Amino acid sequence: MASPHELPLDTPILYLQCNEAFKGLSEKERRYAHHLSKASWWSSLIIFCQTSPEAPGVFSMLTRLFRSEPLDSLKTHALEKKILTEDEFKSLLIYYCGLVYNCGNYLGMGDRKFVPTISREQLLALIKTSKTYLENPDCIMQYYNRVVGNMYDLTDEKKFLGMPPNGTTMYFTPNCTQKDADLCKEYMTARNIEGWNTRLIKHEDGSKVVYDIRIASVEKDAADGITVKEDTFEGQTFTITRGDYSPILKMVNAELALAKNYAANDMEINMLERYIESFKTGSVKAHKEGSTFWVKNKSPAVELYLGFIEVYRDPTNQRAEFESFVAIVNREQSRKFDIMVEKAEKEILPLLPWGKDFEEDEFMRPDFSSLDIMTFATSGLPIGINIPNYKDIKEEQGFKNVCLTNVLSSRTGDKSAQFLTQEDAALREKFGSTSLEICVGLHELLGHGSGKFLRRKDDGTLNFDPEKVKNPFTGNAAGFYETGESYQTKFTNLSSAYEECRAETVALYLCLIDDVLDIFNIPDEDKENIKYIMWLDMFYAGIKGLELYQLKNNLWGQAHCQARYVILQVGLEAGDGLVNVQEIVGKDGLPDLVLSVDKSKIATVGKKAMGEFLRKLQVYRAMGDSEAGREMFEKYSRVSDEGSHPFSKWHEIVTRKRRPRMILTMPNTNVGSDDKVELISYPDGVEGKVLSWVNRFSAKEYEVVEETLTQYMGKRNQARE
Repeated sequence: MASPHELPLDTPILYLQCNEAFKGLSEKERRYAHHLSKASWWSSLIIFCQTSPEAPGVFSMLTRLFRSEPLDSLKTHALEKKILTEDEFKSLLIYYCGLVYNCGNYLGMGDRKFVPTISREQLLALIKTSKTYLENPDCIMQYYNRVVGNMYDLTDEKKFLGMPPNGTTMYFTPNCTQKDADLCKEYMTARNIEGWNTRLIKHEDGSKVVYDIRIASVEKDAADGITVKEDTFEGQTFTITRGDYSPILKMVNAELALAKNYAANDMEINMLERYIESFKTGSVKAHKEGSTFWVKNKSPAVELYLGFIEVYRDPTNQRAEFESFVAIVNREQSRKFDIMVEKAEKEILPLLPWGKDFEEDEFMRPDFSSLDIMTFATSGLPIGINIPNYKDIKEEQGFKNVCLTNVLSSRTGDKSAQFLTQEDAALREKFGSTSLEICVGLHELLGHGSGKFLRRKDDGTLNFDPEKVKNPFTGNAAGFYETGESYQTKFTNLSSAYEECRAETVALYLCLIDDVLDIFNIPDEDKENIKYIMWLDMFYAGIKGLELYQLKNNLWGQAHCQARYVILQVGLEAGDGLVNVQEIVGKDGLPDLVLSVDKSKIATVGKKAMGEFLRKLQVYRAMGDSEAGREMFEKYSRVSDEGSHPFSKWHEIVTRKRRPRMILTMPNTNVGSDDKVELISYPDGVEGKVLSWVNRFSAKEYEVVEETLTQYMGKRNQARE
């Protein structure tokens, strides 16, 4: 591959099939899905604004360019005037596909910036041949002049998302430091404020500093219980204001209000009303109430979840990226997950290695559904989700696990097999799809869905008996979370990777139990191969994840990759030949790596090592012992150039052999002249992906999109909004 900051020509772009699932919906359900989908695509504009200062403008400029005339016409101009070659024109389309798929110009997987492969001069020349330039040159040139510098900027501080001055982030203004972030975290913990829907703006006026915690909401004025005019903490001044993303959230709420007319029951109506209230006022409490109704709405035909959900991209893991998905339940596929839920509390959870003191007193049986995604507005599509992420809601109301079946199917088309022997590659191709499905189920339900947090409740009581529950490693009193503290505030920048590692390790540990495999109807003769491929795949992912490690900054750019690398290190530390990675000479004559796993050692050496590691992960997490948890996790996260496995040296091998990540195209919906909703599908490839976004909004709606995003171009870092 070429530069790691360019998207290659062979990037696979596939249409995400959900046509059959959509056909099974009633007309009322289709109309409900249509408005939810529209709300989701409006909400995606927030993510562009959360990614980088230039992302909203780059999106507006290129979308205007591709909307102005058919792609074939634009391509003909480029080739005839010798501005671009055919490959160069395709590369620009791929850049745009990456931009809209990641909702910004930084990869959702790895937080690495990507830039066009064509020069800025070529881009300018193409723009000047376009219909949009002929019709309105001032508008398109304003976009170009405002974004082109940042669009191509690959200085060190712009290469990756991260905390200033070493990275780019929109969750903090550029004048914020880690010290500012820590102070804000302490303030919010002390005041019992959750940061999901906020960002931090540091105002500096001479020697006076004011920290403004800005809340996302439609409403912009002061509000009791939400905003704070002025507060003093540790000698510093804080304010809490609202109104971030106001025009976007207004459009989201308009579509949610329309969706209410087609809801299937009062539960869905109440859910949507609370979401609308949350986005209108900025209230996290209202979103939690909506999430409670969502949890209780079991197996709906059309599933929705939206809000400020995942904290992966905030350098401190407190503030969340907006996320919204609309999906159709695959009832037949969901039945096997129902069996797992039935068996979880009495048969499976007691097998985990941390004991009942560190497990929930009562297992809140989740709704575990298999979904076909229709719409997913986010910076990248997962294959499984365990939500909501609010721990108090999970403990008191329950949660849902979802397996995204059509996304999973698209991922299993990857037949790459770097670093594996031919025999292992063949086994992986044969059993990989099934093992991945099992891994996702165990990861989401029994990984994220298990394990207690020892904490002081809002009424002042503890949710455990301090006389009975002790620290199993010291015998001393067990630590716990005080009121206002949370897992994110204690484990901060490690919280996401640590939790993903815990969930992945639970999956590895439990897949060794035959009764668990029976849930998935695995024949006896295939069980050992399934176990082997699950373990092989996890170690393989640990090696592959190195491509998202920022060697120069000694920083992991992606939580799941760090988690799997840690598991690989645990396997290597276990010794006795369980797993090994060896440098060899590849077929191309260049250095290569080969992974080997001793199948006979998995149930003994492997299970013992992972069990001990998993126990520590959960106990440290449960007690809020971030000091011990961090020390252990950072040790395994270290990428060293010493010893028998010099992964720092091997980083070059992994990045040289990396393959482009898949981009998925999602359909649109439209209400036809017969007042019926139709699903609009697109072909595989770059043209289909571009067309899906050209058609995403009407011409009139795109005027609103551009007007809205223009407000967030270069304005995010001003002293006042």
